[in-house]
Amino acid sequence: MFNQLASKLKFFQLPLFLVFLFGMAFPVHALFVSPPKDPMPVIHEIFPEATLISAKQGEPLIWTILKDQDIIGYAFETNDLSRMPAYSGEPVNMLVAINPDGVYLGAKVLEHHEPIILAGIPESKLYKFADQYNGLKVSDRLKVGGNKKEGVIHIDGLSGATVTVMVMNVAITKAATTVARSLGIIKASQDIIQPMSTIYPDVYQKADWQTLVGDGSIRKLTLNRKTVDDAFIGTKVEHVDQASAQQKQDMFAEIYFAQADIPAIGRNVLGDSEYKWLLSTLKEGEHAIVMLGNGYSYKGSGYVRGGIFDRIQILQNGDAFAFRDLDHNRVTDIFVDGAPRFQEMSLFIVRAQHQFNPGVDWQLELLVRRQLGAVDSLFTSFTGDYHTLEQYVDRPPVIYPEPELTLTEEIWQEKNAEVVILIILIIIVVMSLFFQDILVRHPTFMHNFRHLFLIITVIFIGWSWGGQLSVVNVFTFLQAFMSDFSWDLFLLDPIIFILWGAAAVTMILWGRAVYCGWLCPFGALQELMNVFARHIKIPQYEFPWAVHERLWAIKYLILLALFGMSLESLALAEQFAEVEPFKTTFLLKFDREWPFILYASALLIINIFNRKFFCRYLCPLGAALSTSNNIRLFSWLRRRPECGQPCKTCAKECEIQAIHPDGTINMRECHYCLDCQVTYFNDEKCPPLKKLARKKNKFKEQEIPAVNVG
Repeated sequence: MFNQLASKLKFFQLPLFLVFLFGMAFPVHALFVSPPKDPMPVIHEIFPEATLISAKQGEPLIWTILKDQDIIGYAFETNDLSRMPAYSGEPVNMLVAINPDGVYLGAKVLEHHEPIILAGIPESKLYKFADQYNGLKVSDRLKVGGNKKEGVIHIDGLSGATVTVMVMNVAITKAATTVARSLGIIKASQDIIQPMSTIYPDVYQKADWQTLVGDGSIRKLTLNRKTVDDAFIGTKVEHVDQASAQQKQDMFAEIYFAQADIPAIGRNVLGDSEYKWLLSTLKEGEHAIVMLGNGYSYKGSGYVRGGIFDRIQILQNGDAFAFRDLDHNRVTDIFVDGAPRFQEMSLFIVRAQHQFNPGVDWQLELLVRRQLGAVDSLFTSFTGDYHTLEQYVDRPPVIYPEPELTLTEEIWQEKNAEVVILIILIIIVVMSLFFQDILVRHPTFMHNFRHLFLIITVIFIGWSWGGQLSVVNVFTFLQAFMSDFSWDLFLLDPIIFILWGAAAVTMILWGRAVYCGWLCPFGALQELMNVFARHIKIPQYEFPWAVHERLWAIKYLILLALFGMSLESLALAEQFAEVEPFKTTFLLKFDREWPFILYASALLIINIFNRKFFCRYLCPLGAALSTSNNIRLFSWLRRRPECGQPCKTCAKECEIQAIHPDGTINMRECHYCLDCQVTYFNDEKCPPLKKLARKKNKFKEQEIPAVNVG
């Protein structure tokens, strides 16, 4: 017996040697997570011309970089502003640098705990990914991969580390936006967008002063002396030009203001000829505001000295602009009936560059200044609101921007088609199991259906979608469950999340078998390769039962070893979890270092001669899933009393040897291929059925024909 076993083991000597070689050749650097980098040398690398780097300070925390007296940029760490867990459950800390115009100057990885990078992808590729931000703007919409969209700049992803780089992108852009807004480089986004309104050119009705003021066509900003004095209380100029008790209610300033290019206002106030002149003067995108004032001068004297009206400005949508002397026209007379007399009357042109929207509310701001000495002064401001009446302008509907999606929502939206197809495939599997007793009565259809499904699993779930579960997912879940659990970490990969959901449900119903037999891409690839090998008559080698059932234990030992490592370091556990060839085969598609390729290839070659060698003896994921066998609810694989004693047909036909010599099925090892059920219902293959069929035929032959005694 042992001589026979030794002769069979000779076949496996080369592949097992390759497995040993893989372990010896495993890159030493992969066993250690890179220590965090000191940010200061990185800042000097990005800003070689810097003469001064400030301490990290402020809210948010940033370094300010100067060359002599000029600010040439800012630097910050993403962990200070946007701590987002990546694949490992820990954030990737990066130093990001921008210039005063909001242009990215560099993004450098300072620290990460991503074993998926160290174990399979050179760190240089991670750094190269970060280099893509150089020259882009903080205001740009940046997205990793995905379908091309207008207004979005797409950054190349990193095969095998999609989740990691997507989280990095969000961390970089979110942190940079926070810094740029705090520094005033970019403006805070508005909640709504009001498209440019247009003034109705023919809406006009003769009206007097009282009517125009009463309906809000003309608005008024009125200040008394008390209001102004109160505004300066607590300042150094509190008692400068302070009014007496009798003067408190005296008028300080009274300013009437309106949009003069609205016909119902401009024609009534300025007169027809002056209004026509105004319209002929205005260029495309320009508007006019009329101001009429008494008391405190809204003009001041600044426009005489410097050409700018420094006491008034217009506010709209968070923007502010003042007027210059070239924007001003003196109004000599107004023609509306009932108007009071004014000391100052002006017409101000709002230039197109200010993008003034006549249909959006705006404010007139008046600055009141008090001198503190010959040179110094303090000022305060007062505002008056203006709302253009509905009948004067055509306001397009307000545009409410789509709410910004979270990274998780964005990923699920992008993978919507894959999610739908995968759910349909899972439903097909579940329905096939519910109706398995019908399907297995049609062997040809059953085998073709199963092989087609396995092909779909390999091509789509495996190679196209990267939907290969790993034992590391189990460790990550356990660690997250024992610490600060968050579903976001697991929802970042919809395909993996759905597969785990399917695996969990089917484990409760039927045990480990359904995922391993139908939805595991590497298992499906092995089975298809072995089916083809058998089809072209490649000889198969099986271990004796005594050896076979002891080899089962290897995967459980591997699982225990990896679990122990994960308690100490998840990164270390993932590095040794390269015993699973999944990443090499499906995530990286054999594009990595030669020991990994050699190891995965060796397992696939062995599988040609021994079906699912890896699944049966080495797979720690299969071992982890099989622990659910004791809680499964259903046992739908039918057996007869004769199974095992004396009949061993199913046991011999089971190509992964999951049936014991006594005829019982080991559901911890079964892959639910249903071959045994095809035989169970086949009266030409199942000996008990054949025996029963012979008895029925013999009984029919011995039946005495009925006699008609009529």
